[in-house]
Amino acid sequence: MTAFRLPDVTTLGSVRLQVSDLDRSIDYYHRIIGLVTVRQGGNGADLAARDDGRVLVELREHKLAAPVPRRGRLGLYHFAILLPDRAALGRFVSHLAESGTRAGMSDHLVSEAVYLNDPDGLGIEVYCDRTRSSWRRVDGQIAMATNPLDVDALVESAGGERWTGMPAGTTIGHVHLHVGDIEDAATFYCDGLGLEKTVWSYPGALFMAAGGYHHHLGTNTWAAGATRPADSESRLLHWQVVVPTPGDAAAAAANLRAGGHPVIAAGAAWRATDPWGTTLEIIAAVS
Repeated sequence: MTAFRLPDVTTLGSVRLQVSDLDRSIDYYHRIIGLVTVRQGGNGADLAARDDGRVLVELREHKLAAPVPRRGRLGLYHFAILLPDRAALGRFVSHLAESGTRAGMSDHLVSEAVYLNDPDGLGIEVYCDRTRSSWRRVDGQIAMATNPLDVDALVESAGGERWTGMPAGTTIGHVHLHVGDIEDAATFYCDGLGLEKTVWSYPGALFMAAGGYHHHLGTNTWAAGATRPADSESRLLHWQVVVPTPGDAAAAAANLRAGGHPVIAAGAAWRATDPWGTTLEIIAAVS
């Protein structure tokens, strides 16, 4: 029998984050990350790239939310904002330097990436992809690494243009989660949801994707011994997988359910929770 797989054109939608101070978080995501508010009311705000109405980050306030502990919790390691080109990442890096914002930086062979933490300690990656034709495969896996980033070359690619915020075409490229067990993660996300393994020899990690992408989802056991976040802690509330049609969404939900994973209907979405408490929404791009 052929295993169920998500359609090749599967993408990611928004991430919903629980934060302790909505105004503080909005300021950070505007001023440092470069998103704009497209909706705000009650205890939440939805943020998008400039001149692009697609919601990327949903902020939901819980006044008593505690920050993420330094060691981390099961659940979010980081969510990753994918810029449309290298020049945009070069402008973003220059902006971080001008604002005095500290960040980690890595060259992953398939991509170039910058790492930050928001005011509640929630992890963020901002990155750009190299062309797919440049990605290499080794023993069936996409070659990825964590090498030093050539910051000077990256800044030079911006051509002297200043950062004016996240440009149109910016998306959520992937989500990376702390999990308790890699094999259990594969059972839920590959056998159940229908992602394919793309990198499985990276120490303590498993990367998965649809359509040959390097990864829409990373999972790792680097927070060994960590526990789930409490309901009142700052955390990832859910992330979205976007498939072409409602039939594709229903098929993914049915496959998860067939594997013994509870799935519920939530409006036009299907919602499931992984073994470590991270909730996933499966939605259709076209209803």
